[in-house]
Amino acid sequence: MDPRRTGHRRILLASVFGALVAVGSPLAGPAATGHASAGTSLREQSDGLLKNVEEMVAHGGMGDAHAIVHHCGEAARHAEGLLTQLAPSDPRAARVMPSLNEVIHHCRRVSELGRHADPGLLLNPAIKARTAARESVKALGVGSGGGS
Repeated sequence: MDPRRTGHRRILLASVFGALVAVGSPLAGPAATGHASAGTSLREQSDGLLKNVEEMVAHGGMGDAHAIVHHCGEAARHAEGLLTQLAPSDPRAARVMPSLNEVIHHCRRVSELGRHADPGLLLNPAIKARTAARESVKALGVGSGGGS
C-alpha cells in the first residue's frame, strides 16, 4: 500500500475521532472524553519523546541541522509535558524528574546553537538528550515496550 495514502487515512481518522471527542459522542468512549487514567497520557508523551529523540539523532547522522533542532524542540515539549503530568506524590517522580530536566537542558543547548551550527556540534547534546529520554521512559515504565 502506498505510504502517502496510509498517512491520509490516519489524518482522516484522527479528524473524525477529534470531532467525536468535541461533541462528546458515546462512540468515542471514556478515554476520549477525559476519563482515562493518567497512564494513557503519560504513555503518549513518552512515545512522542522517544520518537522525537530517535529521529533527532538519525537526522544528526545525515547532517540535517534543521531537523535536529526541530526534533529536539519537540522532545523538550514532550519532556515538559511529562513533568507537568507527574504528581509530586508519584513514587516514580523522584527517579524521572532529573532525567527529564536533563532532556530539556540538552535540547535547550541544541536550540541555542541553532540550525546554522555544524550538525556534528549539535549531535553531542542531542545524543545526551536521547540517553536521558530513554532513561526517563524506562523509569516511568510506560513506554511502548514498558507496559504499565
